[in-house]
Amino acid sequence: MRPERPSPERLKRDLTERARALGFDALAVTRPDAVPDLGPRLAAWLEAGHQGTMGWMAETAERRADPRALWPQVRSIVMLGMNYGPDEDPLEAVRRRTSAAISVYAQGRDYHDVIKGRLKELAGVLASRGGAEVKVFVDTAPVMEKPLAQAAGLGWQGKHTVLISRVLGNWLFLGAIFTTVELPVDAPEGDHCGSCRRCLDACPTNAFPAPWVLDSRRCISYLTIEHAGPIPADLREGIGNRVYGCDDCLAVCPWNKFAHAARERKLAARRDLAALPLADLARLDDAAFRALFAGTPIKRTGRDRFVRNVMIAVGNSGEPALAAVARERLDDAAPLVRGMAVWALGRLLPPEDFAALRAARIDAESDAQVRAEWRSRRAAAEGRHG
Repeated sequence: MRPERPSPERLKRDLTERARALGFDALAVTRPDAVPDLGPRLAAWLEAGHQGTMGWMAETAERRADPRALWPQVRSIVMLGMNYGPDEDPLEAVRRRTSAAISVYAQGRDYHDVIKGRLKELAGVLASRGGAEVKVFVDTAPVMEKPLAQAAGLGWQGKHTVLISRVLGNWLFLGAIFTTVELPVDAPEGDHCGSCRRCLDACPTNAFPAPWVLDSRRCISYLTIEHAGPIPADLREGIGNRVYGCDDCLAVCPWNKFAHAARERKLAARRDLAALPLADLARLDDAAFRALFAGTPIKRTGRDRFVRNVMIAVGNSGEPALAAVARERLDDAAPLVRGMAVWALGRLLPPEDFAALRAARIDAESDAQVRAEWRSRRAAAEGRHG
């Protein structure tokens, strides 16, 4: 005889219990059609160009706008949250100008790998006990996790567009399980930001043209992780020493007083990544970069893009002694790195020293963008020290 299937209510209770055992801090259920205005909202965001160079956002817009376009058989969406609240204020790292500030989420094992494995185990409960088909997603498929999480009641999207929970703060990894089984749904969460705008005011590059609207083209997380080319000159100073991601808007949220509610299940951070000297990071070759950041999200960005970010941090350090490591990178194989080394030297060297270095190097430079950087930095350096 085939075993009797549990009721949807019992199945959901069992899922919640198992999710807790696997380290998830919250589980809630919504329907695939729970956010009917998702398509128009996404279309308006894309029309404004806020996605920057993330072309896949437009290419997958139809599937992002409606989970049923991604998988027509889906009947319920199980949304899960895992707290990764930091032990210390991440803004302290931003104040240490000669060392690197790395986003909290990236200071440990790649969360995609950690959460996906646990999601698959949890989805196995649905498949075996509920006789359901399942699919799991963690930030790598065209799924709008945050609006769906709000529809499920895990929290609400704050004015910085990040999900905020009244009991867990806004340090949350999100994952989703799509399933063909009909599960009891939870009530959506309303907005609890009120008149607060700390997250908007904290942004160093003014990436929020309006509350609840993020312009990725100005966001430090986008610029240091997703953006492949030279970072626009007018945004470099605002990056400070943030070499991978930015936590400022999350760190100032007053709801973070609850962020440590599940500390015992928090993903462990590597303490050796908390205050890495910029001078050491500037000298990383590809092999050393891969070894240092093995298993972390940072590795996926690649050495050249990362050292580009380090050069910007060097230029923002205000420490003339770091000009030596920027000068070393003038011979880097990557034009992306050489260009940002020029920018850093233009900020750290006296105008006469920079002019002499420019005269000695510009004619031998093979890359047009790097030569343009030499020319633009000459004017900037002279204006700054004039």
